[in-house]
Amino acid sequence: MTTSKSESLRSRFAKNLKNLRNSQGISQEYLAELAGFHRTYVSQIERGVGNISLDNIEKLAIALSVDPIDLFKQ
Repeated sequence: MTTSKSESLRSRFAKNLKNLRNSQGISQEYLAELAGFHRTYVSQIERGVGNISLDNIEKLAIALSVDPIDLFKQ
C-alpha cells in the first residue's frame, strides 16, 4: 500500500491521533500525561510538525488503548 500524494503518512498519523483523542474526550494535556510527554509535544505531533519515534507511537497507542496500527489507518 502506498501513501497518496495528497496525504503523507505523517499527516495521516496526526489526523488519526487527534480524531482518536477527541473521540475519547481526552485533552492534549491529559493524553500527554498518560503517555509521559509534554503537552506541546502532543500538539506538535497532531499538527504534523515533528517526527515521532516508534517508541513514542507505542506510548501514545497504549495511552489511547488502541493498536498502534490504528494510528496509521486511512
